Amino acid sequence: MRRVPRIAIVGGGVGGLATALALERRGAEIVVCEQSPAFNEIGAGLNLSPNALMALRVLGVEDQVVALGSESDFLVIRSWKSGRIISRMRRGAFRQQFGAPNLTVHRADLLDVLCGALKTVDLRFGARCIAVEQCDRSGVARLADGSEIEADIIVGADGIHSVVRKTLFGPDAPRFTGCICWRGMAAARALPRDIAVAEGAMWMGPHGHVVHYPVRRGELINIVAHFDSDSWTEESWTRECDVSELTTTYAGWHSDLLRLYPYSARWYKWALYDRDPVERWSKGRVTLLGDSAHAMLPYLGQGAAMALEDACVLSAAIARHANDLDEALLTYERARTPRARAAVLGSRERARENHLASPWSRLKRDVKFAFRERFGRDKTAFQTAWLYGYDVGRELR
Repeated sequence: MRRVPRIAIVGGGVGGLATALALERRGAEIVVCEQSPAFNEIGAGLNLSPNALMALRVLGVEDQVVALGSESDFLVIRSWKSGRIISRMRRGAFRQQFGAPNLTVHRADLLDVLCGALKTVDLRFGARCIAVEQCDRSGVARLADGSEIEADIIVGADGIHSVVRKTLFGPDAPRFTGCICWRGMAAARALPRDIAVAEGAMWMGPHGHVVHYPVRRGELINIVAHFDSDSWTEESWTRECDVSELTTTYAGWHSDLLRLYPYSARWYKWALYDRDPVERWSKGRVTLLGDSAHAMLPYLGQGAAMALEDACVLSAAIARHANDLDEALLTYERARTPRARAAVLGSRERARENHLASPWSRLKRDVKFAFRERFGRDKTAFQTAWLYGYDVGRELR
């Protein structure tokens, strides 16, 4: 007779909640420990490529997320100075090409959908994990308030500064990329009508690039700017800054960008760090998932997608090997590490091409993009069909 496994998940972000939902749908007993006192509406947009939507389909929440997101026909790549269109990737064809659309969403909206779908999960806010311990046939999460949670499996879904990963494998050694990022969110109705924001856009220039795209059914415009600089080295998503940092940094870029920046009421900045893929994700009955396992640079837009895929594969492995949970974690790790590693390394390679300083190098890159758009078999701008075409549901059948 199969025993219902008890799973403790450290972290209530996208990966943690998706894992809780996937496991709940397979009958597991779930506890989620989230250190924040409540979900807060961090003003962050997320790109959900077709493979992410197919994972949400497995979780049973695809339609709810689509209803709250934004789906544009094109991603338009533009020149930093003239605004000239370098390439127009037709995202509207993704449903037919890959079996699911490309969606841009507000992170808070995605969390709301995932959380709202949970029925039996014990979701504990203000529960900060400070360490985990491996036991013979279980794991223990130790919390800051002195309490403990014992479970058959502990899943570390606690992000890039993962306490679980540090406990298992020691502190990591992130490398500063030399790039600073800023993010803001503007109300679409407040923007001048002559600034095109209905489609996703990417402005590419020397030493930097800027992306903006609609979220929350087009009501908000998420803006993320990247620039090569070593003037700031703090890796934090919540450090506020003044808009003057952007207008100064991007002086000389196209006027539409400079006009767009002041419409965000708040700006946040962080330094971008890179981490090598880890070889192992599990020790004993403790494993990693999402950014804690494979934090990656944002240049392929795969952070959330990889976490959603992880959740589906882990839950299936636990269900398949319910009487041998050690084998379940080994199966999960073997299935996920090659793809996650390829996404990490692919994101790293894209970083170089996005910020070319030489005008000649940028011209060659732009011609390559235009050639791919017209003649290429893989008509995604960054040759990402291998990512987008992955259907985790089909893989699990």
